[in-house]
Amino acid sequence: MRKQEQELDWRVGGPQGSGVDTAAGIFARACAIGGLYLFGRREYFSNIKGRHSYYDVRVSHRVVTSHRDTVDLLTTFEAESLIRHALAVVPSGAIIYNANDADVALDRIVFLDSRLREDLTTYLAERDLPPTTAGLLEDAHRRNVLTYAVPYAEISSALAEKLGIPKATASRTLNTVAVAISTALLDYDPQYLVKALEKIFSGRERIINMNIEAVNLAYQFVHAEFDTHEFGFRLTPEKTSERRLLINGHQAVAMGKLAGGMSFQSYYPISPATDESVFLEAHPTFPSRTEGRGLTVVVQTEDELSALAMASGAALTGARSATATSGPGFSLMAEGLGWAGMNEVPVVITLYQRGGPSTGMPTRSEQGDLLFAIFGGHGESPRIVIASGDLMEAFYDAAQAFNYAERYQMPVIHLVDKAMTSMMQVVPVFDLESIKLDRGERYTPTSDQDNGRSPRFAITESGISPRPFLGQPGGKYWMTGVEHTEYGRVTEDPVIREQMMEKRARKLELALREIPPEEKIRIYGYPGSPFTIMSWGSNKGGILDALERLHEDGITARLIQVRLLWPFPVDVIQPQLEQADPLVVVESNYSGQFAALLRQNTGRAADYLVVKYSGRPMSGQALYQAFKAIHKGTSPSRVVLRNPYE
Repeated sequence: MRKQEQELDWRVGGPQGSGVDTAAGIFARACAIGGLYLFGRREYFSNIKGRHSYYDVRVSHRVVTSHRDTVDLLTTFEAESLIRHALAVVPSGAIIYNANDADVALDRIVFLDSRLREDLTTYLAERDLPPTTAGLLEDAHRRNVLTYAVPYAEISSALAEKLGIPKATASRTLNTVAVAISTALLDYDPQYLVKALEKIFSGRERIINMNIEAVNLAYQFVHAEFDTHEFGFRLTPEKTSERRLLINGHQAVAMGKLAGGMSFQSYYPISPATDESVFLEAHPTFPSRTEGRGLTVVVQTEDELSALAMASGAALTGARSATATSGPGFSLMAEGLGWAGMNEVPVVITLYQRGGPSTGMPTRSEQGDLLFAIFGGHGESPRIVIASGDLMEAFYDAAQAFNYAERYQMPVIHLVDKAMTSMMQVVPVFDLESIKLDRGERYTPTSDQDNGRSPRFAITESGISPRPFLGQPGGKYWMTGVEHTEYGRVTEDPVIREQMMEKRARKLELALREIPPEEKIRIYGYPGSPFTIMSWGSNKGGILDALERLHEDGITARLIQVRLLWPFPVDVIQPQLEQADPLVVVESNYSGQFAALLRQNTGRAADYLVVKYSGRPMSGQALYQAFKAIHKGTSPSRVVLRNPYE
């Protein structure tokens, strides 16, 4: 068994719009203020209000990199969450539920998926239990799961009476009460909860005071009604002098862009990318590092093609410019991406991958856009594609993307999957001093300039031509979407066409030579181990979790995380493949897009492909089981991770 004093997996669920995110935020912040590490993940339907959502927060005294499929403490305040997640609670764990939901029929839950209802009904029937919450609670008792009924309505009434406020107003503290019931059961000092409330509701004293009183009543109730000693899990604070941040993925990317000197971002609203631009809009006074003055301008456009066109226009003026989108929006940007490649525009595109195709699953995660990010568009258009594996990388990669764009004068696509945007983590404060700005080769007018014209696309050995900014004296040239001469004039001359194609290709070759190995791949675990796992993106956290568990079993393995996806870093990957036995590729898509890219560029096929495409991220638990079977030689070559209760 895990040390119950050292780690906890907590889950809260409820209808969207009921304060589930707020509850998770209060709990997570209270843990972070207490010096604890945490990893959170958010799952929600693609509607505004009413459908089910839940939040997992894994808390530990050490760094954690992944969620777990199982739960130690499930906190609910309505029947649907109890029904959906009761089976995820481990033996010796606990369920907190609304006393009014003690006996609710499964078929009364309107939004419960028919497949899940049928599965649960069958599960309960096999155990001679009724298809109700009472049946699930009895099953929990049989599995040695503790259950705690909470009369939320009574606590709200007591709060209303004590503060002299309407019951409807008091009921707004339901999420706070649910969190406080959890932390009281865990014997966690309420002062950390109070500090979290003061931080979250800063400047709103009436709301803070009301919620603090709700915390007090919740703690009083737990200590009066429950024996907290029978629940073995505890939360104990830990002193630390390290400065830390509690952030999620879109915040990390946004802050990285600001630290990297971005002064312009365009976007068209699309899940889950919109959150990043909304965050930037909420912080409009951040000075531009590129000029040491001015503001970061964020513009919402009429569509995604306009967003990329506007970002490209801003980049041509010398602004460090970006746009952010998700799969369907990126598809609409394809024409603009080709135009930017043809005109060697240093623009950054943050691509938040979600479930596809078409509208697909707007609020679920996937890694299905890799090959389209690399090859999508008309003709052969040069671009650099990078992918972040965690929140620290998301921050630094977002900043570095501008350096790549301006140094190599081409679009840079920064891949971030939805799992990372919904990821919440405690991380060290970012090191801004380590971020250096590389603005690339600039154009300087000369005395022999041709009537103020600039050979913007001059043929050079590196492929990089000096870049004038729009409006710069002596920097006049033409831009079109067709092939052109050094001055941008339209041409279909076969020799010039070849020269221009080769010039643009040389920039990718230069990037591959210049980008340091550690920015191409990173190796974790045991570098010399033959058992090789190769992956990209947010799968990193779950794999690291699984590697740790493999080590506890005496199994050595290594992860090769590929961070530069294009140009493909054959130079650093090929030597690593020589000792790979077996080679396991892990991806969150159906077909194994990275595995295909690997074979295309190195000739090496994966021995095993581990995939998940349900729209939910991979857990360390599930990956550990998959890797164990591979190590034993009992696994098929293709492994699909499944969890019907997510």
